[in-house]
Amino acid sequence: MSQTVKTGIPTDAVETPPTASPKRWWILAVIAIAQLMVVLDATIVNIALPSAQADLGFSDANRQWIVTAYALAFASLLLLGGRIADLFGRKPAFLVGVVGFAAASALGGASTGFGMLVTARALQGVFGALLAPAALSLLNTTFTDARERARAFSVYGAIAGAGGAVGLLLGGLLTDALDWRWTLYVNVAIAVVAFAGGWILLGNHRDAANSKLDVPGTVLVAGGLFALVYGFSNAETHHWGSPQTWGFLIAGGVLLAAFSWWQTRAAHPLLPLRVLLDRDRAASYLAVLITGAGMFGVFLFLTYYLQLNLGFSPTKTGVAFLPMVGALMVSAQLGTTVLLPRIGPKIMIPLGFAVATAGMAWLTGIGLGSHYLSAVLPQLIVIGVGLGLVMPSAMQLATGGVAAEDAGVASAAVNAMQQVGGSIGTALLNTLAASAATDYLAGKDATSRLVRAQATIESYTTAFEWSAGLFAVGAVLAFLLYRGGTQQPAAEGAPVVHM
Repeated sequence: MSQTVKTGIPTDAVETPPTASPKRWWILAVIAIAQLMVVLDATIVNIALPSAQADLGFSDANRQWIVTAYALAFASLLLLGGRIADLFGRKPAFLVGVVGFAAASALGGASTGFGMLVTARALQGVFGALLAPAALSLLNTTFTDARERARAFSVYGAIAGAGGAVGLLLGGLLTDALDWRWTLYVNVAIAVVAFAGGWILLGNHRDAANSKLDVPGTVLVAGGLFALVYGFSNAETHHWGSPQTWGFLIAGGVLLAAFSWWQTRAAHPLLPLRVLLDRDRAASYLAVLITGAGMFGVFLFLTYYLQLNLGFSPTKTGVAFLPMVGALMVSAQLGTTVLLPRIGPKIMIPLGFAVATAGMAWLTGIGLGSHYLSAVLPQLIVIGVGLGLVMPSAMQLATGGVAAEDAGVASAAVNAMQQVGGSIGTALLNTLAASAATDYLAGKDATSRLVRAQATIESYTTAFEWSAGLFAVGAVLAFLLYRGGTQQPAAEGAPVVHM
């Protein structure tokens, strides 16, 4: 019978925590390096796409598959990857994920044609789906003291939130200084460090060794997530009325509904519903999804604006995002270690969304004659502060209080929410931005360079407006869904509550 404790986390068992690993801060460094490698690939290749396209000679229509292949494989296999870590051990899952990701990156860097590059990107997604949940679940099980856990998640969450901007910077530097292929080869160097650290520092735990893999559930959720991400990706190249868009979206919804039904009947469910039914955890998953969707308004369209309208180079564009990264990291540390224990998620996470909403709405003021220092920089700092309050804390709450045997799949669900949110944001904002540009050009001289430039501004500001709207919705939902009160850190050695 479930009981409720002061934190509001329903529990079925109270366990004494294991002794904290003396190597835990080194383990955090290894996990952070591996997570950075995965997150970087969401954006680092994007800046190199024009160079790769010119070198390999593929069409504009095929260009999107360099991004989509990774997203499809990553999103659809995340829950399977998380469960593999629970069943067979987090250390082997982590190490195989690192090696596989590096090998796929090397294959992509050596590509001689479009097919080879797409295959490599899909393989990156496959091994990333094994690596990402293993890394997050290792973090969740390594840090048992609540105060230390908050600090660890502030680092992890900052990487998850700012990694896209770092990817833009690193992608620009490597493309300008070396070659587009080095945006993939760089993963090999990162992987060597992560593998060596993981091999030396990590212990292996098979917390769900007595369970079995839920094959029907795996097929249903993999198919559902694949169809969902593919449907949203098709919205960018087709339209919302196309069967290739709504058909796959409906199929994805049906498969995920069937998966939810099956999880109530499976003897060894892939994603036990006890992981999802906690109110604060469900609110945290939703916060991660909305943040993933809204962040694309910053990274994608602001990258276009800085390069195409302000004339920034790829490297300078990446540098332009650094103040946002700094603000996000400072805010993440303050939010998880100071504000969350004192005011609780019901106040802090809506506050973070509200700050991000204000920054994004402020960013809609850009124009043809705007300057970075006045029209972009202050807004980026405000957005960074807001996202820093939301992302790390939501990730911490989404995986907190989960039984050790469910840590991998709970962590995978966090990554899945972020990935699906990003797919939704990309498709939705691209479609809305394109419609805004088309509407602006209606009845105007489309051959005029000034008119076309202003049309692109309209598309960017429309995307920023909708991103602000997404964050505003996130603020309202977070306030309604999170429980009131604070979550007090447990003293060292105090019981750790599991579901």
